[in-house]
Amino acid sequence: MSEKNPRQAASRRTFLQSMGLAAAAAGCATGPHDTARSVGASENAPDRPARPNILFVFSDQQRWDTVACYGDTMGRALNLSPNLDAMAADGVLFENAFSCQPVCGPTRACLQTGLFATETGCWRNGIALPLDAVTLPRLLRPAGYEVGYIGKWHLASTVPEIVHHDKPVPPEYRGGYEDFWLASDVLEFTSHSYDGHMFDAAGNPVEFPAGRYRVDAVTDFALDYLRSRTGDRPFFLFLSYIEPHHQNDHKHFEGPAGSKEKYKDYPVPGDLQGLKGDWNEELPDYLGCCASLDSAVGRLRGELETLGIAGNTLVVYTSDHACHFCTRNSEYKRSCHEGSIHVPMLVCGPGFTGGKRVADLVSLIDVPPTIVTAGGVGVPAPMQGHALQPLVAGTASDWQDDVFVQISESQTGRAVRTQRWKYSVRAPGKYDHKTGADADLYEEDFLYDLDADPHERTNLVREPALAGVREEMKERLLRRMAQAHETPPSIVPAAAEAREGTGAP
Repeated sequence: MSEKNPRQAASRRTFLQSMGLAAAAAGCATGPHDTARSVGASENAPDRPARPNILFVFSDQQRWDTVACYGDTMGRALNLSPNLDAMAADGVLFENAFSCQPVCGPTRACLQTGLFATETGCWRNGIALPLDAVTLPRLLRPAGYEVGYIGKWHLASTVPEIVHHDKPVPPEYRGGYEDFWLASDVLEFTSHSYDGHMFDAAGNPVEFPAGRYRVDAVTDFALDYLRSRTGDRPFFLFLSYIEPHHQNDHKHFEGPAGSKEKYKDYPVPGDLQGLKGDWNEELPDYLGCCASLDSAVGRLRGELETLGIAGNTLVVYTSDHACHFCTRNSEYKRSCHEGSIHVPMLVCGPGFTGGKRVADLVSLIDVPPTIVTAGGVGVPAPMQGHALQPLVAGTASDWQDDVFVQISESQTGRAVRTQRWKYSVRAPGKYDHKTGADADLYEEDFLYDLDADPHERTNLVREPALAGVREEMKERLLRRMAQAHETPPSIVPAAAEAREGTGAP
C-alpha cells in the first residue's frame, strides 16, 4: 500500500456528514428505521418508479466452488455461503458462468461497456477506459437512474503516462458514475485487510475504521448509501470488492483474523489436487475472504428488506475471474482453465425469482445487456452478449452453446468452451506487453474433454483421433473472434512437443 494522500483524511462519520448521509449512518439509534420508513413510503407512492433499483455486487478472483449451492463443493463442505445460498433460493443460479477475460482491468472494461476487451482497448491491466466509452451509467442515468460506484475501479490508469493507482480518480476517468463515488483505482494499493482508505467524489481520502476488516468497511459504506436514498429515482450501485484477491504487496491472501485456523480443514478441489502451487498455504485465508463476502451479501439484502425496497431491487452477484493458485502458470489466473474462468453468478429480483438453476453457458459479457434491459433501456447495437432475461423466462430459442475468452499478460491467447470441449490457442513466441492485444498467427495450445476430464488433467491437443473435434472447435473460435471484430488469424496445429511455459496439464 502506498503512502496516504496528503489531503486531510476523513473518517467514515466525517465523510457521511460531508455527503449529507450522517442521519442514515446513525445506525446508532433509530436512524436506519426512520430512513426505512421514508424510503418505503416513497416506494409505495403512486409515482413509484416502475423500473427496479439495481445493486451489482462484484467480487475479485472468486471461484465458483466457494458457493455451497453449486453442489458438492468446498463451499458446501465448509458452509461458506448461507446468504448466497438464500439468494439463489429466491432468485436464479447460473451453474455455468464464465469470465470473458481472466484478468482484473480488462474484465471490468467488458462489464462497464458490454464490449470484449480488445474492442474497448483495455486488453490488459494498465490501460484506462476510454473517456468517451458508452458505459452502463451513461446508459442508465439519462433514463432516470441515480448512478453510484463504491470500491475497486481499476480503469483509470494508462501506465506509465497516466497513473491513478493510489491517487484520487479524476471525474473524467470514472466512466460516467456522476452521482456518487467512493473508490480507489487499485484498492489493493490504498488498503490492506485491516487498514486503508478510498477517495470520495472530491478526491478526499476516506479512512476505513480502525480494526475493521476491509470487506466489512466497504459494506458499511454501501449500507450508508442505501439508507440515504429518497426513492425519487431508482439507483444503480456498482459495489466492487477486492476480496478474495491476494494482497499484492504482502504476496498473500488476507482473510479475517482467525481464517487460517477456522478453514484449515478444507476439502481440496479436484483441479488443484496433486498439483504444485500455493493453494495448500493460501486456501484458508482465501476461504475466509469468501465467507466474509457472503456475510456482506446477507447484510445488503437484509438492509434492502428493512428499507422496504427488496421486491423492487435487482441484485447481481458475480466475480471477474477465478483463481487456480499457481497450478496452471506462475500466478493466479490468465489461462483458459476452469480455475481461471469459472465464476459464481447469482441474480435475484424482478425477472429473476423462483430458485431456478440455469445450466446453459453464460458469460460475463451477457451481464451488461441484462442490466440495461432491467433498467428499461434499449441494448445498444455494438454491445456484445445477450440479456439473460429471455433465457431465464424460457423464451430464448437460440441461446449460445459456447462462450468466448480472450487471454492476455501470460500470453496472447483465445479460447472457446462448449458444454463438453475446451479449446485454446496462443500466439507463438514471447508475449509482448505493448503489442500483444491480438495476433495474426496462433498455435493450438489446449484441448480438454470436460465430460471425461472435468479437472483438465489431460491435454488432448495432439491426439490424432480428435483432429475433427479440433477443426470444429477452431471454426467456433474463428466465428467468435470475428464477432469480436478481430482480424481473422491463422491457427496452426500445436508443436510436436509442448513449448516452455505451456506445460500445465
